[in-house]
Amino acid sequence: MTAAPRPGLWARARGGVADQLGRGISPHQLAMTLAVASALALFPMPGTTTLLCLGAGALLGLNQALMQLVNYLLSGLQLLLLLPLWKAGARIGAPPLSLSLDELRARFDVAPWHSLLEFGGVLLGGIGVWALCAPLWIALIYIVARPLMHAAAARRPAKAESRKAA
Repeated sequence: MTAAPRPGLWARARGGVADQLGRGISPHQLAMTLAVASALALFPMPGTTTLLCLGAGALLGLNQALMQLVNYLLSGLQLLLLLPLWKAGARIGAPPLSLSLDELRARFDVAPWHSLLEFGGVLLGGIGVWALCAPLWIALIYIVARPLMHAAAARRPAKAESRKAA
Protein backbone atom coordinates (compact mmCIF):
# COMPACT_ATOMS: atom_id res chain seq x y z
CA MET A 1 0.00 0.00 0.00
CA THR A 2 1.49 3.34 -1.00
CA ALA A 3 1.17 6.47 1.06
CA ALA A 4 -0.83 9.38 -0.29
CA PRO A 5 1.37 12.10 -1.76
CA ARG A 6 2.13 14.99 0.54
CA PRO A 7 0.60 18.30 -0.44
CA GLY A 8 2.93 20.80 -2.10
CA LEU A 9 4.64 23.63 -0.27
CA TRP A 10 2.12 26.27 -1.37
CA ALA A 11 -0.81 24.05 -0.37
CA ARG A 12 0.73 23.57 3.08
CA ALA A 13 1.34 27.32 3.34
CA ARG A 14 -2.29 28.03 2.43
CA GLY A 15 -3.36 25.46 5.02
CA GLY A 16 -1.17 27.20 7.63
CA VAL A 17 -2.87 30.53 6.96
CA ALA A 18 -6.28 28.87 7.20
CA ASP A 19 -5.27 27.29 10.52
CA GLN A 20 -4.26 30.70 11.86
CA LEU A 21 -7.67 32.08 10.91
CA GLY A 22 -9.25 29.15 12.76
CA ARG A 23 -7.25 30.07 15.87
CA GLY A 24 -8.79 33.51 16.01
CA ILE A 25 -6.12 35.66 14.39
CA SER A 26 -7.81 38.53 12.59
CA PRO A 27 -7.61 38.93 8.81
CA HIS A 28 -6.03 42.35 9.41
CA GLN A 29 -3.27 40.84 11.53
CA LEU A 30 -2.63 38.05 9.01
CA ALA A 31 -2.45 40.54 6.12
CA MET A 32 -0.07 42.74 8.11
CA THR A 33 2.08 39.72 8.96
CA LEU A 34 2.29 38.72 5.28
CA ALA A 35 3.11 42.28 4.21
CA VAL A 36 5.83 42.95 6.79
CA ALA A 37 7.38 39.48 6.51
CA SER A 38 7.51 39.67 2.71
CA ALA A 39 9.29 43.02 2.83
CA LEU A 40 11.79 41.86 5.44
CA ALA A 41 12.38 38.60 3.54
CA LEU A 42 13.70 40.66 0.62
CA PHE A 43 16.25 42.59 2.69
CA PRO A 44 19.42 42.70 0.56
CA MET A 45 21.82 41.27 3.11
CA PRO A 46 21.76 37.48 3.10
CA GLY A 47 21.63 35.77 6.46
CA THR A 48 19.83 38.55 8.30
CA THR A 49 16.19 38.06 7.36
CA THR A 50 15.38 35.45 9.99
CA LEU A 51 16.48 37.80 12.78
CA LEU A 52 14.74 40.75 11.15
CA CYS A 53 11.47 38.81 10.97
CA LEU A 54 11.90 37.62 14.54
CA GLY A 55 12.50 41.16 15.83
CA ALA A 56 9.72 42.80 13.83
CA GLY A 57 7.28 40.06 14.79
CA ALA A 58 8.05 40.50 18.47
CA LEU A 59 7.93 44.30 18.26
CA LEU A 60 4.68 44.46 16.28
CA GLY A 61 3.00 41.43 17.85
CA LEU A 62 2.77 39.54 14.56
CA ASN A 63 2.55 35.79 14.05
CA GLN A 64 6.11 34.44 14.24
CA ALA A 65 5.45 31.12 12.54
CA LEU A 66 3.80 32.76 9.55
CA MET A 67 6.56 35.38 9.33
CA GLN A 68 9.24 32.69 9.17
CA LEU A 69 7.22 30.70 6.63
CA VAL A 70 6.96 33.75 4.35
CA ASN A 71 10.66 34.44 4.89
CA TYR A 72 11.51 30.88 3.84
CA LEU A 73 9.20 30.93 0.81
CA LEU A 74 10.72 34.18 -0.49
CA SER A 75 14.38 33.23 -0.01
CA GLY A 76 14.77 32.42 -3.71
CA LEU A 77 13.30 35.78 -4.70
CA GLN A 78 15.65 37.50 -2.27
CA LEU A 79 18.64 35.91 -4.01
CA LEU A 80 17.31 37.01 -7.40
CA LEU A 81 16.93 40.60 -6.19
CA LEU A 82 20.36 40.96 -4.55
CA LEU A 83 22.30 42.13 -7.62
CA PRO A 84 19.61 44.49 -8.92
CA LEU A 85 19.28 46.11 -5.48
CA TRP A 86 23.05 46.44 -5.09
CA LYS A 87 23.38 47.92 -8.58
CA ALA A 88 20.51 50.33 -7.95
CA GLY A 89 22.27 51.33 -4.73
CA ALA A 90 25.34 52.25 -6.78
CA ARG A 91 23.13 54.50 -8.89
CA ILE A 92 21.92 56.45 -5.86
CA GLY A 93 25.34 57.13 -4.42
CA ALA A 94 26.96 53.94 -3.18
CA PRO A 95 30.49 53.46 -4.53
CA PRO A 96 30.40 51.58 -7.83
CA LEU A 97 31.94 48.13 -7.65
CA SER A 98 32.17 45.47 -10.29
CA LEU A 99 30.32 42.42 -9.05
CA SER A 100 32.14 39.99 -11.33
CA LEU A 101 33.32 36.99 -9.28
CA ASP A 102 36.78 36.95 -10.87
CA GLU A 103 37.28 40.65 -10.27
CA LEU A 104 36.00 40.44 -6.68
CA ARG A 105 38.31 37.50 -5.97
CA ALA A 106 41.30 39.40 -7.38
CA ARG A 107 40.46 42.48 -5.29
CA PHE A 108 40.09 40.43 -2.10
CA ASP A 109 43.42 38.72 -2.77
CA VAL A 110 45.24 42.05 -3.14
CA ALA A 111 43.56 44.14 -0.42
CA PRO A 112 41.00 42.22 1.66
CA TRP A 113 40.11 44.98 4.15
CA HIS A 114 39.77 47.64 1.49
CA SER A 115 37.60 45.27 -0.56
CA LEU A 116 35.38 44.60 2.44
CA LEU A 117 34.92 48.34 2.94
CA GLU A 118 34.03 48.82 -0.72
CA PHE A 119 31.59 45.92 -0.65
CA GLY A 120 30.09 47.33 2.56
CA GLY A 121 29.31 50.51 0.63
CA VAL A 122 27.57 48.46 -2.05
CA LEU A 123 25.55 46.65 0.65
CA LEU A 124 24.54 49.96 2.22
CA GLY A 125 23.44 51.25 -1.17
CA GLY A 126 21.28 48.17 -1.66
CA ILE A 127 19.82 48.58 1.82
CA GLY A 128 19.04 52.21 0.96
CA VAL A 129 17.12 51.19 -2.16
CA TRP A 130 15.32 48.48 -0.16
CA ALA A 131 14.42 51.06 2.53
CA LEU A 132 12.89 53.30 -0.13
CA CYS A 133 10.87 50.45 -1.66
CA ALA A 134 9.86 48.50 1.47
CA PRO A 135 7.07 50.83 2.70
CA LEU A 136 5.44 50.78 -0.73
CA TRP A 137 5.81 47.00 -0.90
CA ILE A 138 4.23 46.59 2.55
CA ALA A 139 1.30 48.82 1.57
CA LEU A 140 0.78 46.97 -1.72
CA ILE A 141 0.90 43.49 -0.17
CA TYR A 142 -1.39 44.58 2.68
CA ILE A 143 -3.92 46.08 0.26
CA VAL A 144 -3.94 42.86 -1.78
CA ALA A 145 -3.82 40.41 1.16
CA ARG A 146 -6.43 41.98 3.45
CA PRO A 147 -9.48 41.28 1.24
CA LEU A 148 -8.14 37.79 0.56
CA MET A 149 -7.82 37.12 4.29
CA HIS A 150 -11.35 38.48 4.90
CA ALA A 151 -12.69 36.20 2.16
CA ALA A 152 -10.85 33.21 3.64
CA ALA A 153 -12.20 34.05 7.10
CA ALA A 154 -15.73 34.31 5.72
CA ARG A 155 -15.42 30.86 4.08
CA ARG A 156 -13.91 29.32 7.21
CA PRO A 157 -17.09 29.33 9.38
CA ALA A 158 -19.13 28.03 6.44
CA LYS A 159 -16.84 25.01 6.18
CA ALA A 160 -17.04 24.41 9.94
CA GLU A 161 -20.86 24.63 9.83
CA SER A 162 -21.06 22.13 6.95
CA ARG A 163 -18.82 19.68 8.85
CA LYS A 164 -21.01 19.92 11.97
CA ALA A 165 -24.16 19.29 9.92
CA ALA A 166 -22.69 16.14 8.35
